[in-house]
Amino acid sequence: MKQGFIIFLFITIVFTAQAQMSREQYILRYQLLAIEEMGRSGIPASIKMAQAVLESGNGNSELSRKSNNHFGIKCKRSWTGKRVYYDDDEKGECFRKYKSVEESYIDHTNFLMSNPRYAFLFTLPPTDYKGWAKGLKEAGYATARHYDKSLIKIIEDNQLYKLDLKQTIRPLTVNSRNTPVHKGISNKLVINPYGGRQIIKINDLKAVVAREGDTYEILAQSLGIETWELYKFNDHGAGYRPQPNEVVYIETKHRKASKDKLYHTASQGETMHFISQMYGLKLKPLYRRNRMKPGEQPQAGEVIYLHKKRPAR
Repeated sequence: MKQGFIIFLFITIVFTAQAQMSREQYILRYQLLAIEEMGRSGIPASIKMAQAVLESGNGNSELSRKSNNHFGIKCKRSWTGKRVYYDDDEKGECFRKYKSVEESYIDHTNFLMSNPRYAFLFTLPPTDYKGWAKGLKEAGYATARHYDKSLIKIIEDNQLYKLDLKQTIRPLTVNSRNTPVHKGISNKLVINPYGGRQIIKINDLKAVVAREGDTYEILAQSLGIETWELYKFNDHGAGYRPQPNEVVYIETKHRKASKDKLYHTASQGETMHFISQMYGLKLKPLYRRNRMKPGEQPQAGEVIYLHKKRPAR
């Protein structure tokens, strides 16, 4: 009987440990949501993520698990949504309850933006996480004595300042397909900030048009593909950032154009890479087809072969 109880206790401990979300897992799951909210508000993504980590205990607190409240926001008079009650500074205090984690992140943004006592913070640049941390403490966001120092430590220990530059901590590869760690937490990676982005087709290939502030890393995670795939699909080296209105292919380009597009006459300033993107063709085969060396560029008026190999000169 005693041995059976010990085994049961061991299994319970193991199961509980497995159910706990680590800080790294939490950051990877919601980093894009923090970046997206920074884009519409100016609140540093590092600050939002640090607050969420601290207030929710990496998504493991009872309030965050059962009510999706990841920022410890209390009801206040203006709140008309669902409520839940917990002991905090006082017994039985009212906290906001959300349908999803995404809703909590959005409401946190709205809460700070609509409250006059936080207005001064929005005069700070989104990269000034220290100023924001100290300002939140001064404005009374939390009663903890060292609240600002706690936020700064979380940011610096986990390099969350990268999020303020729209650089993710590291690529997410499987989170969007994983079962949620906690029941009630959305199994979506994050709110898809590109939900309204139009998928276009060029040479029967899927592509998107880059917007201001886009990076391959953010695009890849939002579209559910690997970052290295975007670099490969678009014939770019690591670190390249797409320009606004630039076409970004989200699948492998063709080796040659269709039979109705045999040639292209180069205009002044056009590069082989530009032509390869225009027609959805892989860059290296395009060079070989035209008997050109990698890096060599066409002259204005030069005919570029898109389907067949250029005759030998």
